[in-house]
Amino acid sequence: MDEVVEAFEEARRVRRERADWEYIESLPPRLRAALKYYVETGDIYVASRIAGLTVDEFNELRIKARVPSIT
Repeated sequence: MDEVVEAFEEARRVRRERADWEYIESLPPRLRAALKYYVETGDIYVASRIAGLTVDEFNELRIKARVPSIT
């Protein structure tokens, strides 16, 4: 169980470090909140719903924000 928690925390750390925070903060509140949620959880489905976008549309936004997808 500790390995799973460590992997989750490491993925979150990498997403936080590599994200383009200047770009994220410049977005409208809903998109900004969705990207922040994604950075913290890695849950693209819920993040896309928060943003009001399809998963594919949110994934394009994630790429623009330079948030890595870590599996």
